[in-house]
Order: sequence, then C-alpha cells, then structure tokens
Amino acid sequence: MTVFAGQGDARRSMSLLWRTPQAEEPRPGPKPGLSVEAIVEAAVAVADEQGMAAVSMRAVGERLGRTGMALYTYVPSKNELVDLMYDHVLAELPRDYPPGGGWRAALTSWAYDTRAFYLRHPWVLQVSQARPVLGPNEFQSLETLAGILSQTGLRARVLRGAVAALLDLVRGAARVIAESRQAPAATGTSDDEWWMSRAAVLEEVAPGFADRYPLVIWLQTEDAGGARWEERAEEAFGTELELLLDGIQEAVARLP
Repeated sequence: MTVFAGQGDARRSMSLLWRTPQAEEPRPGPKPGLSVEAIVEAAVAVADEQGMAAVSMRAVGERLGRTGMALYTYVPSKNELVDLMYDHVLAELPRDYPPGGGWRAALTSWAYDTRAFYLRHPWVLQVSQARPVLGPNEFQSLETLAGILSQTGLRARVLRGAVAALLDLVRGAARVIAESRQAPAATGTSDDEWWMSRAAVLEEVAPGFADRYPLVIWLQTEDAGGARWEERAEEAFGTELELLLDGIQEAVARLP
C-alpha cells in the first residue's frame, strides 16, 4: 500500500502543516472540544498499532470518543490527516549531532537513529517520497542531514546525491525488516515454516541447485554461522553503511 502525500486541498493542508493562525481555528460546525494536535496523535496511535490501512476518520474519531464527522471540523479529510501524521512523527528525529567526532561518526549515528525511527513507525515507509509533504519537520530532518554532510566540504551537487543515497539505504533497510516482522501475522505462516516448506520443494524441483548457483550459496553461507535473518539484516546494514560512507570519504579525499 503506497500513500501519496499532498492529495488534499493545497492551501488548507499547508496551513495545517505550518499551523498558521487561520488553520488553528476550527471550521464552522459542532465544536466537540478537540484539537488538530489531538486528532493527529490519535491517528498516529492507530497507525502504529494497526497499520496505515486501519487509519480512517471514523477509526480516529472512535479512539477519541467522537464520531468521524466531528473531526472534519478540524481536519478536512484523511488526505490532509496523512500529511499531518507524517510530519508530526518526524519531530522525533534528533536535530543535532555533535561535530566533535567528525562527519562520519555523525552520519553513522544519524543512520541508526533514522532506521530505528522507521521501525517504530513502519507505516511511514508507505508514504511515497515522490511528492514531499513540505512540512516543517520534514524540512528540519533534511536540514539536519545536510548540516552533517556540509562538514565534508563537498559541493552541493555531490551532496544531493549523498542525501538521496543515504535516505534510500536507510528506508530500504528499514522496509525489509518491517515487512519481515509483519509477514507472519499477515500470512499466518512463520518465517521458519515458510522456509522449511520451500526448501524441501526446492531440492525436488531444482536438483543440483548448489552446483548451478555456487556464488549464491557462498554468499549465503560464508561467515554466516547460525545467525538468524534479522541478525544478518543488522550486519548487512552496517556493511552497506560503511561502504557508502567509504564512497563519501573517497570523494572528500579527491577535493582540491
């Protein structure tokens, strides 16, 4: 399920995101004593517990002890609500990373902090990056990352690529772990059961598999020991990050 941001009324949505005085005033109609903040926090709680698909004006209203209709006085529709939810949780991300340890140490901390954030709110990964929300916390998160990278002395053109690569790496790594955690409940089959059932069939339908794909076998077994899948994912993330940071370090070394 992919959700595209910015699908509501542009002026109303942006006013709510930036909390302009006009946006804070409820629309005409019944005033049940709610607030935009309370509605957004309730929607985030629903998404954290049940996933993005469970979020509706009715579900959020029920969590607040109100009808879904009562919410429309404050938030025009679910489209605007998704934008508000997304930007709201981004406020959890740290804003400052001490420069004393250098940009590489700061980027490492940023990457692990951001991945942990996505795993706390896996529904955020369903909000497409094709169209940004354009909220204050989204801009702040980019400002923080750009601030770390600016310490490298690289030009903006190069840093734009570094920002994209880092965000893609962290989001991708978090998505795989989040989906792995969700799979047993969504399918009714544990990871062990899934792999055991298919491993047995694979031996039948693909005799000589190890001889046909020796490098695949080598990649999966070399130095793997008895590590569980999530342990492997953790190790892989560390390796991926180090390789990416090595690339940035090489670009810095080539500076005149």
